[in-house]
Amino acid sequence: MLGLMQSEPINLISILIHAGRWHGDREVVTNTVEGGIHRQTYAETLARATRLASSLQDFGIEQGDRVGTMGWNTYRHLESWYAISGQGAICHTINPRLFADQIEYIVNHAEDRLIFVDLTFVDVLGELLPKLPTVEAVIVMTDREHMPDTSAWDTTAICYEEFLAKGAEQFDWPVLDDNAGSSLCYTSGTTGEPKGVLYSHRGNLLHAYASCTADLISLSAKDTVLMVVPMFHANSWGLAYAGPLTGAKLVLPGPHMDGASIHKVISEERATKAAAVPTVWNMLIAYLNESGDKLESLKEVVIGGAAVPRAMIEEFDKKYGVEVIHAWGMTEMTPIGTLNRGKASTDSLSPEQALDLRCKQGRVPYGVDMKIIDDEGTELPHDGETFGRLLVKGPWTIARYYKMDNSALQDGWFDTGDIATIDSLGYMQITDRSKDVIKSGGEWISSVDVENTAMGMPGVEIAACIGAKHPKWDERPILLVKPADGSAVSEESITDHLSKSLAKWQLPEAIIFVDNIPLTATGKIDKKPIRVEYENYLLDQADSE
Repeated sequence: MLGLMQSEPINLISILIHAGRWHGDREVVTNTVEGGIHRQTYAETLARATRLASSLQDFGIEQGDRVGTMGWNTYRHLESWYAISGQGAICHTINPRLFADQIEYIVNHAEDRLIFVDLTFVDVLGELLPKLPTVEAVIVMTDREHMPDTSAWDTTAICYEEFLAKGAEQFDWPVLDDNAGSSLCYTSGTTGEPKGVLYSHRGNLLHAYASCTADLISLSAKDTVLMVVPMFHANSWGLAYAGPLTGAKLVLPGPHMDGASIHKVISEERATKAAAVPTVWNMLIAYLNESGDKLESLKEVVIGGAAVPRAMIEEFDKKYGVEVIHAWGMTEMTPIGTLNRGKASTDSLSPEQALDLRCKQGRVPYGVDMKIIDDEGTELPHDGETFGRLLVKGPWTIARYYKMDNSALQDGWFDTGDIATIDSLGYMQITDRSKDVIKSGGEWISSVDVENTAMGMPGVEIAACIGAKHPKWDERPILLVKPADGSAVSEESITDHLSKSLAKWQLPEAIIFVDNIPLTATGKIDKKPIRVEYENYLLDQADSE
């Protein structure tokens, strides 16, 4: 017997319709690519997205077609998201930080018909267009005054504002299957070609609902959210949906993500919450320490994409009165998997114990299940010490990669590629990526622990730890350190600092000072080139002695 409640099919445009109707005066504020602050309301955003959807239909875009976007967090990009998905096409967010050959690969793999592009990336895209046979036109996200010279292109370039203006004021949003594809995001391809993750309207809506709850990002109509996490990275952590769903004011930084610019929009727009990867907050903290400025309105920062150093949590807390909320997820999870908020049972912890807990990636919401297993597939205990392969499942977790025949699952579970522990309270902690664990003389050493401990030392800007081949122990950790400007850290001082937290056998065999540490397109440490250059470092040192 079926229930007798209304059954309304899910289309993500319903979120923006809700925001436009019931929170119509709340703002979407952008620090624009062209320069200057732009403001418009949710009601205006809905009206413009409606026109854009009409124009897309007039162009010939049909349900299921892929339409690429290559842009910063701006009001035009937000309109594009809702217009593309709302009219039944697939919004394919292209990470402009990828290598050119990777962009070429994913655009061709997705078979994008149109690409919306910001001014910053026009030249990058222009060089690739001859290799992108499915792209029929490029929509440059600007006005006529700022249109670049694209006369050398064979592909048609269209001004966004003119394209939008041709659309009708009314549009019949289609009725879609709940499981219809809404958006497409590719992994960064750190182990082979990027793989496509095709999100659904249902999965995105469930994820957005969950994100707003008190134990996750905890959004309300009273909040002002600075959405620093890029719209081209892991679905913008769902904030492009969760903000309008609650009527929260959205502040979009555009390309301006240096410490001074981030502080300026936080202060001027009175942001209460913000979300970004650790590298962004490192830049903000460096600016604050130099300028002496404060964060008067900001209450919480959600940090994910990489483990949050203990020192960063302490500094935000003690110096600026801002609570760090540690989060973890994956492109394959839409992306939120866990978020670290307290429980009734954690209220009695000492400050030091509470800080230990907050360094973990957090606990799952309803909608995510997880377990850790050993190499034989046996489920491991939740004791906070036993570590194993981390597996997840749920209604917003991937089942199969785009255009791949094989399932991405193992007995219904997705293997994240992470090694983790889960404690008795349900808090999960990533100890390493499975490929990054250092196996030394029968013991496992977490490269993440070594890195985070090093980056907790004043004077260390960023550190990367890998396993280098060793003639006796198979592998030993070596640590690459990029010192902060003006820092006088030494190998001895870093070793002394590490020795306070790590066992002797976990200490790096060598500490190497470098000018730069490579990062991936999503701001994480890129260990592939580091391994290529340094995996034989200890063997070479032994040979030279």
